[in-house]
Amino acid sequence: MTKPSVDPARWTPPASAPPGRPVPPAGLRVVETSGHGTEDVVVLADGTVVTGVVDGRLLAIDPATGDETVIGDTGGRPLGIEVHPDGGLVVCDAHRGLLHVDDAGAVTVLADSFEGTPFMFCNNAAVGRDGTIWFTDSSIKFGIDHWRGDLIEHRPTGRLFRRDPDGTLTVLLDELAFANGVALAPDESFVVVAETGAYGLRRLWVTGDRAGDWESFGDVLPGFPDNISTGDDGNVWVAIASPRDAALDLLLPRVPLLRRLVWALPQRLQPQPKKLIRVQAYAPDETLVHDVAGDHPGFGMPTGVRQVGDVVWLGSLESSTVAAFDLP
Repeated sequence: MTKPSVDPARWTPPASAPPGRPVPPAGLRVVETSGHGTEDVVVLADGTVVTGVVDGRLLAIDPATGDETVIGDTGGRPLGIEVHPDGGLVVCDAHRGLLHVDDAGAVTVLADSFEGTPFMFCNNAAVGRDGTIWFTDSSIKFGIDHWRGDLIEHRPTGRLFRRDPDGTLTVLLDELAFANGVALAPDESFVVVAETGAYGLRRLWVTGDRAGDWESFGDVLPGFPDNISTGDDGNVWVAIASPRDAALDLLLPRVPLLRRLVWALPQRLQPQPKKLIRVQAYAPDETLVHDVAGDHPGFGMPTGVRQVGDVVWLGSLESSTVAAFDLP
């Protein structure tokens, strides 16, 4: 695929939040899978952990034994995965769009374009009790193979969509700086979307007197947020894929030509994500409830997070493993 050009815009990054005191992930367990790029994780009612990998397969993992079963194949690149209330899974596929995969593995395309223009980078979703789906298309210019270009260019084009059960699509937010993870409040009064390129989260109210209003949610994050999810505990869990990059922060407000030069470099010479583990959880009132940080030789760069009971599961775009740790 031809590498797209960049037309960088100047942007001054927000100041980082004061450094906190993150705790290490307790009892981190790493489970090897048969594929690479375990971008997201979801936990089924029976405790089975599901992830998707780069070759299109959806893998079901027994958390006790690590045994793995292939339960579907999107034929593309599965990213965000959610359980549909009527059965099966909702899958955001970077190449094919918003999909439903039933219990037999049959794939149905729910949405792959808007107003005649194909989605470039369907990324993550949250599903309401009535089957309404909120999901992101990260960029209208850069697909998954060139995601770094969106961060380097910083001309926000990401969008948050709502798909109603009758199939109607509505753009709820646009001009998002790399729209990424999506989480729905337990009472479905608001939805939160991650802006990877802005180091933050936005909350959009979807019911009540403030319906349609949006605001920032939580702190300026200590890195690049990826997938987010609402945990069993009602908190919004955030996978922070990598810490902020000092070189990128230095370049963003400066002469755009510098970033064109960086983009022209081979990928290995561009700023690289750090393979650390960092996840945070925010209560609906924006209080930081959990802040976990650490490293492990078998896992890093968490891009998916799911809290169920006393366990937090993690996936990673850059790993062939999933991981889990215990809450204190």
